Amino acid sequence: MPAAAAPLPRRAAVAVFLAFAFAYFLSTLLRAVTATLSPALTAEFGVSARDLGLLAGGYFLGFAAMQLPLGAWLDRYGPRRVILRFLGVAALGCAAFALAGSFAALLAARVLIGVGVAACLMAPLAGYRRWFDAGAQLRANAWMLMTGSLGMLCSTLPVQWLLPHTGWRALFWALAALLLLAMVWIARIVPGPPGAIKKEASQAAITAQTAQTAENTQNIAARPPAAGHGGADADTDAGGYGAVWRSPVFRRAAPLAFVCHAGMVAIQTLWAGPWLTRVAGATPLQAAQGLFAINLAMLAAFWLWGLALPHLTRRGVAVPALVAWLLPLSLLPLAALALGGPALGAWSAPLLVLYCTLSTATAQLQPAVAMTFAPQLAGRALSAYNLLIFSGVFVMQWGIGLAVDGLQHLGWPAATALQGAFGLFTLVAAALWLRFAWGAAGRAPSAMRQG
Repeated sequence: MPAAAAPLPRRAAVAVFLAFAFAYFLSTLLRAVTATLSPALTAEFGVSARDLGLLAGGYFLGFAAMQLPLGAWLDRYGPRRVILRFLGVAALGCAAFALAGSFAALLAARVLIGVGVAACLMAPLAGYRRWFDAGAQLRANAWMLMTGSLGMLCSTLPVQWLLPHTGWRALFWALAALLLLAMVWIARIVPGPPGAIKKEASQAAITAQTAQTAENTQNIAARPPAAGHGGADADTDAGGYGAVWRSPVFRRAAPLAFVCHAGMVAIQTLWAGPWLTRVAGATPLQAAQGLFAINLAMLAAFWLWGLALPHLTRRGVAVPALVAWLLPLSLLPLAALALGGPALGAWSAPLLVLYCTLSTATAQLQPAVAMTFAPQLAGRALSAYNLLIFSGVFVMQWGIGLAVDGLQHLGWPAATALQGAFGLFTLVAAALWLRFAWGAAGRAPSAMRQG
C-alpha cells in the first residue's frame, strides 16, 4: 500500500480549507433554505406537508444517490477534480430552481442541486485525510461543520430579510453565480491528484505522520482497524465498498447515522420552521429568528468541538463514548416538545436550540469512523457513511410529513399531528441509542472507550 501524502504546510492547508469551506457554506445554505422559504412556496404552489417534506427531501435524495460513486471517484481522481464537476451541476440546479413554474419542476431542480453539492463535504474530508495530520483532521472536520452551520445561519434571517426585496427566484440566480465563483477558487487553490502534489516534506516526515495517524486512531475510534478495513489489505476490493461495509466500527455507527444524525438534520433544515409557526404560533419572521438561533448555537458548538476534540482524544476520550453520553441528553428537549406542544409557547425555540446543539456530538462519529480506514479508502468510507446520513434525512423529512398528514387524516389537529410525529421519532432514536450504548454484549456507556 502506498504511503500517505505528506501533510501540507500550514499556510497552504489554511488556503485549501478556506476554498473548500466556501463551497460547503453554499451547499448548506441551499440545504436549509427550504425551511425559510416554506411559507412563500406554500403560498405560490399550494403544497401540503407531505409535498413540503418531499421537496426538502429531494435535495437529500439527489445527494444520497451520488455517495457510492462519489467515494470511488474521490479515491480514483482526487478531491479537486471531482468537486469541480459536481459544483457545475449544482449551479445548473440553482438556475433550474429559479426558472421552475410547477411543483414538479421545483422537485426536479431540488434533486439536481442535491446531486451537485454531494461532494462539498466529502471532497474536503477525503483531502484532509490525505494532506493533514490526525489532529488537524479532527479540527478541520469540526470546523467544516461549523462553516456548514454558518451557511444554515445565513439561510434564516438574512434570507427572510432579502425575500421582500429580491424574491426567492433572484436568490437562486445569485447562488448559481456564487457556486461558479467557488469553482474558480477551488481550481486555483486546491492540490490536484497525488502525483501532482509537490513534496513538501521528506520521506521521514511521511513515515512519522503515518505512524502518528495510526496511534491517534486507537484513541479516536471505537476499536483499531482490522485487516481488510483500514489495514494493509484495504485496497483488495479494487474500488469496491466491501471493506467498508464489513467494518464493525462502521456497522455499529450506521443506525445512528441513518436515524439520529439524519433526524436532527431533518428537523433543523425543515421541520423546526413549521413547528415554530404551526405549534408555537410564531410569525414567519419569529420563526426565522428561531432558526437563526438554532444555527448560531450549532455554529458555536462545532467551533468548540474543533478546539476540544484533539485534546480529548490525546487524553484517551473516544468519540463513541461522548456520543453515548450526549445523545440521550439531546433527546430530552425533543421529548419535552412532543409532550408539551403549544403549551410551551416561546420555550419551543430554546428547546429546539438545545436539541440541535447537543445532537452535534453525533456528527463527530463520521470523521472518527473514517479515521479507522487507510487514506486509500477514505473517500469510500466517508461517502458510505454520508449515504446513510443523507438517505436517512430524505426518509426522516418525508416520513415526518407523512406522519403529520396521516395523523391529520385520523382527525388530529395540525399542531397535535406534528407533536405526534416528533414523539414517534424520539422513541425510535432512544431505542437506537440503547442499542449503540449497550450493544449485544450489554456494555454501559462508561465502557465505550475501547468500543
